[in-house]
Amino acid sequence: MKYWLMKTEPSTFSVDDLEKAPRRTTAWDGVRNYQARNMMRDEFAIGDLALLYHSSCDVPGAVAVVKVVKAGYPDATAQDPSHDHYDPKASAKDPRWYMVDVQLEKRLSRVVTLDEMRVHADSALAGMLLLRAGNRLSVTPVERAHFEFIVSLA
Repeated sequence: MKYWLMKTEPSTFSVDDLEKAPRRTTAWDGVRNYQARNMMRDEFAIGDLALLYHSSCDVPGAVAVVKVVKAGYPDATAQDPSHDHYDPKASAKDPRWYMVDVQLEKRLSRVVTLDEMRVHADSALAGMLLLRAGNRLSVTPVERAHFEFIVSLA
């Protein structure tokens, strides 16, 4: 099993939206970064766990745990001209972009904020990609110890 951090902007799609989705499950679409795409396409597996992280908001931080319930498959939104995530270079033969399906496993009892995580950047969360300067990926791997520590803070 692998562990991940998946960022979302709550104004676009929040943990509340995921909780209201049928079976508390959704396709994680719209990722348009090749490094993140490669991880979703090649490394995500059914049963992997991820921290759902709200970004670009007043209080960024981890808000929930989600489970991967469908491994990487072509992101159909890339081939839909009416969709915000449309990519004219994507096709059925060369889908370019991939997505996974995730299911809400549990909401954290509180937001574990980015500022709180930074306090532990030199100790329990040393080396965590989210805490490295310049890291803006929407999907990053997380060490099991980091994952468990963040969940324990909630």
